[in-house]
Amino acid sequence: MTNLSILLSDVLGGHRLTEPEATLLLNTRDRDVFRIASAADEMRERRTGNVVTYVRNQNLHVTNICKNLCGFCSFGRRGSDEGAFCNDKAAIQEKARLALTRGVTEICLLSGVHPDFSIDTYCDLLSWVLEIGPQIHLHAFSPDEVSHAASVSNLSSVEVLTRLNAAGLGSLQGTAAEILVDTVRKVICPRKLKTAEWVRIIKEAHYLGIPSTATIMYGSYETAKDQAEHLGIIRRIQDETNGFTELVPLSYLHINTPLYKAGISRAGATGREDMLMTAVSRLFLDNFHNIQVPWGKVGLKMAQVMLLAGGNDLAGTMFSDDVSATAGATDADYLDPVTMQRMASDLGRTLNERKTLYQLV
Repeated sequence: MTNLSILLSDVLGGHRLTEPEATLLLNTRDRDVFRIASAADEMRERRTGNVVTYVRNQNLHVTNICKNLCGFCSFGRRGSDEGAFCNDKAAIQEKARLALTRGVTEICLLSGVHPDFSIDTYCDLLSWVLEIGPQIHLHAFSPDEVSHAASVSNLSSVEVLTRLNAAGLGSLQGTAAEILVDTVRKVICPRKLKTAEWVRIIKEAHYLGIPSTATIMYGSYETAKDQAEHLGIIRRIQDETNGFTELVPLSYLHINTPLYKAGISRAGATGREDMLMTAVSRLFLDNFHNIQVPWGKVGLKMAQVMLLAGGNDLAGTMFSDDVSATAGATDADYLDPVTMQRMASDLGRTLNERKTLYQLV
C-alpha cells in the first residue's frame, strides 16, 4: 500500500494523482482523513489564497414535470401527478422581479426535463427573465436538457447550444452528471443521457465559449472507484477545454427518494465522505481553481469544516432550493452573507462576493 505521507508530499510537490490513488484516498478511514484534509487545505491556499467567495443568486424553479423521474430525486413529477407544476411567463417574471429586489447578479433556472419543452421553450424562458433583468447572468440547463431539446426540435446539440447562447444563456449547468459511470447510471438515472453524450455536449458548450460548472453527486449507489473515475473524466475535459468554472460536489440527500425507499441506495454520504470528497477533489483536480461547498446539502457546520478541507467557495445565497428541500434537506433555503462572513472569519479567512464566472465584486 502506498505510504500516505509520501503520496501527500508528492502531490503537494506536483505529482498528478492517478485514479487508483484517488480511490485509495477516498476510502481512507481513521485519523488519516485529517491528514488528507490538511494537505487539501494547503493546496487550496496555494491556488485561491485565503478568500472565501460567494455569489448573490436566486434559484428559479420552472417546472417539476420530468421525463426522467430518477430514483435519487424526489422533486420530479409526471404531468398528471398531484403537486405537478409548470410556471408560465407571468409567474417566472414575477420571480425574476423578486430576485432583482434582492440584488442578485445570477438567476439559476432549475427544472425537470419537461417532455414537451423544445428549443423554442428554452429560448423563451431565457428571454422572459432577460426582459425583467437584462443585466442578470443566466445559469441554466443541463446537458440532458440540451439533448432533449435537440431530439424534440430535430436539431443537433451544437445547434441547440448556439441558439441558447444567442438567446442570452450565460453559463451551462454541469448537472445531470451524477456519476459518470454508465453501470451506475443504469441504476440511479436510467432515462438520462449516457456518459459519452454528457461529455460530448459539455465539450461542445465549452468550444462555443459557454462555460459550465462540473458536478458530482456522491453517496447513493456508487463506489469510491466510481467517484475517482468520474473525477478523472472531468479532469480530462478541463485539460482539453478549460471550460469548467468550478466543481460542485453534491452530497446525495436520501430521505424521500425512491432509490433509498427501495433499499437500493445507502443513506447518503457520511461526514467522513463529505470531507474526503472535497479534499480529494482539491488534490486530484489540479486544473480547477474552485471547489464549491454545497451548504444546502450538508448544513452550515459541515460546510465550514469543508472550507478547511480544500473548499474555497460557499456557492450562493440561493433564496430557495426546492430540489434539496423535497429530498429532505432542512437547511437549503437562504444563506445570509452575514452568516457567511461569520463562517469565514471564524477560520481566519476573508469573505468576498463574486460574479458567476468568479470575477470578484
